[in-house]
Amino acid sequence: MTDSRIAKAPLGTGGPEVGVQGLGCMGMSFAYGPTDAEEARATLERALELGVTHYDTADAYGQGENERFLAPFVAAHRDEVVIATKFAMTIPPDEPTRRIIRNDGPYIRQAVEASLKRLDVDVIDLYYMHRRDVNVPIEETVGVMAELVREGKVKQLGLSEVTGGELRAAQAVHPIAAVQSEWSLFSRDIEAGVVPAARELGVTLVPYSPLGRGFLTGSFTDADKELTAGDFRRQQPRFTGDNAARNAALLDSIRTVAEAHGASVGQIALAWVHRQAAVHGLTVVPIPGTRRRTRVEENTAATRIALTDSDLDVLNAIAADVAGTRYADMTFASAGRE
Repeated sequence: MTDSRIAKAPLGTGGPEVGVQGLGCMGMSFAYGPTDAEEARATLERALELGVTHYDTADAYGQGENERFLAPFVAAHRDEVVIATKFAMTIPPDEPTRRIIRNDGPYIRQAVEASLKRLDVDVIDLYYMHRRDVNVPIEETVGVMAELVREGKVKQLGLSEVTGGELRAAQAVHPIAAVQSEWSLFSRDIEAGVVPAARELGVTLVPYSPLGRGFLTGSFTDADKELTAGDFRRQQPRFTGDNAARNAALLDSIRTVAEAHGASVGQIALAWVHRQAAVHGLTVVPIPGTRRRTRVEENTAATRIALTDSDLDVLNAIAADVAGTRYADMTFASAGRE
């Protein structure tokens, strides 16, 4: 079992070392349809056995339900795990496509107290601003977040879906440990501004959806036809209609590389994300989400796949042909403001 444990990487400049691959926990209780809670709990434990120590959630995931779900696991392994959660976004249960974004001080203070209670912890290891409210200066938002650090409620600060300029402005107020944004073979817009800024500032890049929300594993090819009615992916342009068919065809290139390595398509997609640490000269800790032990075993094994330059030539060409945007409304994504 020791040989199967993943390597470690620092979380921000001077931050704690975590497994070089984390675990996105959203789908265990939110967004991706029905889940098996018992298997999800077993997946958390198996991930830890494999060296995964960075667990990611948010108050928006099931209106706090995901935080409550993780609380017993965190309590059982408090000294072994880094728990990251987020504030800023509310999703009305009767309007699942709507996003309410708040970055103001009173809201942040209300949110952190609620997350501390749901997670049943004294301090949050990494606290993210989930999305940017452009009506509130980011310096003001990070100033309030910095107060939480001084008060001992939060250890490190993170930002999600910010631009390179926003990251630099935030860093001038308080050190930012991590920036979380979508980054995968299908989603490479952050390489223009966010990645260079993170490299310059010593900020760890935490890619979410490195497997394209499961599409890059080949587990589904058309969200409307194959996923349940409540599945969030049916709202995303890339996974439905003609876009889905065009994007499914792009998986053939990944399959070619996978066959050469005796790996799965998903493992190659993850290996590509890990390789970006060397390509761009920064620390990268992706957080693929899963609810199954077999999948977390597959995902962590991807950290040991060494892609060749020829592999990268094949894989890097894919993004230019991807059909559809990451979200139907890109207003709250970094690429919508960069």
